[in-house]
Amino acid sequence: MNERSFDMSLNPEDYKEPRCLSCTDFYYPDENANVTPIPVDRVVDRLDILLSHNDMPAARRHLEYWLSEARMGGDKRGELAVLNELMGLYRKMGLKDKAFESAEKADELVKNLSLGGSITAATVSLNAATVCEAFDRPHEALERYGEAKSIYEDFLEPTDSRLGGLYNNMALACVSLKEYDRARELYQKAIEVMSALPGGKPETAITYLNLANAAEAQQGLENADGFISDCLQTAEELLLDGSNAQDGNYAFVCEKCAPTFEYYGWFMTAEELKRRSDGIYERT
Repeated sequence: MNERSFDMSLNPEDYKEPRCLSCTDFYYPDENANVTPIPVDRVVDRLDILLSHNDMPAARRHLEYWLSEARMGGDKRGELAVLNELMGLYRKMGLKDKAFESAEKADELVKNLSLGGSITAATVSLNAATVCEAFDRPHEALERYGEAKSIYEDFLEPTDSRLGGLYNNMALACVSLKEYDRARELYQKAIEVMSALPGGKPETAITYLNLANAAEAQQGLENADGFISDCLQTAEELLLDGSNAQDGNYAFVCEKCAPTFEYYGWFMTAEELKRRSDGIYERT
């Protein structure tokens, strides 16, 4: 991973987990099953509120409570839903062992529930891949991304935001492995998806900044200077666009992107992004 003093890996899954919101029926067991289901929709809604306040400890307590409830009630599908969220949260908090433990248990549940090849299985693979990428296991990350990609591309519409997140994150793993041409192709795919979505400007900006980082990694800062400047200019325009929703997601994106602009000497842009992020957090 990057050895700079601040995180240059701009990952959409840091602030928007790749869960399958359109498939929440999966998480509720059959009416005749001898289980006590947890209210997954309400669990996720509450989690989103806590994350919008950047309250990671409270989010952890919330998810661990409902994980225990799912297990006590025999709700394996609900357990899988919570584990999917915990993988991302533990990763954000730097809890390596907990993150990998959640990924392993989620994989077991996918197998036990005969969900191989499903969208749910792909989401588990994607979450597990981001864990591998975060903790310096890019080869494993790329393998897990590949599992998700094969399913997502078969079942999702080409404009689905989950594909954009997948392509962006898969490209990060390729950069780590110095597979730069493949990374650029994936970044371009991510841009095509995210730029066409309503409210997709912040996520598109992140991919442009990742493109800049990849160019520097391959060519060096001096040789890639022109391309990097173009990427930063586009990302700045996208992030400062007046149509962006002033919510917790936008605040987190600004917070994540500011160090990259600072690193490349775009100090005024970095300060503006920090100001916007702080302002949103203060209001919420």
